[in-house]
Amino acid sequence: MIIESIELKNYRNYENLQLELSPGTNIFYGDNAQGKTNILESVYVCCTTKSHKGSKDKEMIRFGEDEAHIKLTVRKQDVPYRIDMHLKKNKAKGIAINGIPIRKASELFGIVNVVFFSPEDLNIIKNGPAERRRFLDLELCQLNKLYVHGLIQYNRVVTQRNKLLKELSFHPEYEETLDIWDLQLAQYGRQVIEYRTDFVKQLNEMIVGIHNQLSGGKEHLEIFYEPNVEAEKLEDALAKNRDSDLRQRTTGIGPHRDDISFIVNGIDIRRFGSQGQQRTAALSLKLAEIELVKYLVKDYPVLLLDDVLSELDGSRQEHLLAGIDHIQTMITCTGLEDFLSHRFPIDKIYKVVEGTVSGEN
Repeated sequence: MIIESIELKNYRNYENLQLELSPGTNIFYGDNAQGKTNILESVYVCCTTKSHKGSKDKEMIRFGEDEAHIKLTVRKQDVPYRIDMHLKKNKAKGIAINGIPIRKASELFGIVNVVFFSPEDLNIIKNGPAERRRFLDLELCQLNKLYVHGLIQYNRVVTQRNKLLKELSFHPEYEETLDIWDLQLAQYGRQVIEYRTDFVKQLNEMIVGIHNQLSGGKEHLEIFYEPNVEAEKLEDALAKNRDSDLRQRTTGIGPHRDDISFIVNGIDIRRFGSQGQQRTAALSLKLAEIELVKYLVKDYPVLLLDDVLSELDGSRQEHLLAGIDHIQTMITCTGLEDFLSHRFPIDKIYKVVEGTVSGEN
């Protein structure tokens, strides 16, 4: 899959931008706070409907404007696609594929698979479980439309159940309706847990060899899915935990409290790993993500690297660059020295200055 061109209108600090991309390596360089990351973010938003930073639609619209527009032209296995996305301040975003509006965001997923790697991702190991769950959800939603449906329904039920738990302070007679929400929560929660279990198992098969190479054979990394409760026990656990939920006015168990563990040579590096171990594991995770997409969809994803090289030492830089030379990649950086020193092939170079982009030889 290849992104052939990008058009932006009133997106972040871009009033109008049109870019033709190479199917190889595209580098955007310039000083900080010029708009380099905004280009990568726009691609991710147009492919997944979400910002990698969790930004709301209205935050991505150029100051003083009411709408922003992103357009991608894409080629997937020789089939052309055009994705149009309108971001609106006070309304839901509008999405069209080949000029035809879609009703569900899930219809967009899978046209382009993208892997985003930013300096913040280097903290995914040491940060809290919410960040690791977000990683699971963002990738699985691109790969599995059934997961999207199950996750949306599960989150809806948790929200409604929590609302009811708070209302019971004033209307205790509604307590019997919790049974209905518990049945639905267990139904959709089991789906979420089962899909996550399979995904982490497949990811683990990819990551072991990658991390072994990155660490020079000195470390053995395994990742494990840690469900808050096992799928088949979710319904019973909800019943046992009800008194606690009633006291705390919130749903205390379920896949919204899951986690992933990272074990290196028997040690949980989330808590006891060095910064170097955590960063190597995070890099392994992203490289494994690329390979898993290739395995599942029979095509490589588009890779978005946001100023990551400056955060990695020389050996990790070499491993990363060696692993992506066959993938369409968009890279942001402040300078070209790292690429030149590694003699990394560059297909297109763009200089970014205050929301204007100019191509260079």
